[in-house]
Amino acid sequence: MSSQDSNDPRLEQAAATDDSIISAHEKASEGRPDVDGNYRLIPLVLLFVFSGFIFFGGTYLHRYTGYFSPEIFDERQHAGGAVTEAPQIDPVVLGKKQYDLACMTCHMPNGQGLPTVYPPLVESEWVTGSEKRLIAIVLHGLKGPITVKGNVYSVAAMPAFGQVAGGGYNWSDQKIAAVLTYIRQEWGNTAGAIETATVTAFRERGDRKEWIEAELLELP
Repeated sequence: MSSQDSNDPRLEQAAATDDSIISAHEKASEGRPDVDGNYRLIPLVLLFVFSGFIFFGGTYLHRYTGYFSPEIFDERQHAGGAVTEAPQIDPVVLGKKQYDLACMTCHMPNGQGLPTVYPPLVESEWVTGSEKRLIAIVLHGLKGPITVKGNVYSVAAMPAFGQVAGGGYNWSDQKIAAVLTYIRQEWGNTAGAIETATVTAFRERGDRKEWIEAELLELP
């Protein structure tokens, strides 16, 4: 029976020595790369990249979210911290709107009123004269006859337009100031504007019933 080479990898394991096993493994793996681990550099790079994004996102949210408080965000605020102011309302525009809404029915679109019934607003001494008298009429109302430009008008009780007891229209001080400014500057009238603060100050003097002409004439 011929002798077998001690380096033959086909030797039975029981007859193989440690050196022969190591030698057989070296021959078997000679020239072959170890690809069983499937190791690649790209996944490691991506891991670091995404880790950086996560770190940046966490830092950004921590700094700029205001801890998710609803009080932090202000939709009126521009970049730079400036807060947008509410647009100013042209009192003449607002006044015309209020006039067309309620006053035009009696005093007419041209401000001429109706003879002997509703007094005119054009060149009226009540319109272009004392601010307090004009405010009183619109704020609390008017009853009884009134003389305008030398003519007597038997006015049907003019309702109170202000936010006063018994006021049917409940207009704000701003709306009253606007409509008075409008009639003082419309149809050729050239009187000055009436400020909202002036109406407010007069209203805060207290509630009362409609005025009559004699009482109005006592106002400055």
